[in-house]
Amino acid sequence: MKVKEIKVTQIGNSRGIRLPATLLRKYSIGPSVLMEEREDGLFLRPVNHPAEKLSWSETAEQMILSQENWAEWDAVDSDGLEDIPWRT
Repeated sequence: MKVKEIKVTQIGNSRGIRLPATLLRKYSIGPSVLMEEREDGLFLRPVNHPAEKLSWSETAEQMILSQENWAEWDAVDSDGLEDIPWRT
């Protein structure tokens, strides 16, 4: 995720930010956005815009790019389910 500093502009007694046109098109932002206040900052998203879902390959690519240690997930292979006498 790219981080970009943008300026806060005086608009009457309020302040606002200007979003680049490329981002407005990319995220289908119309005349308004939803703003969510979170512990770590503000989150803006388009109104009535469904979250984009990643394919399996895109998910795997994002996991690789995150450079996290996913080794602990290997423990799922030995969860003991193969020892349960399943009825058929």
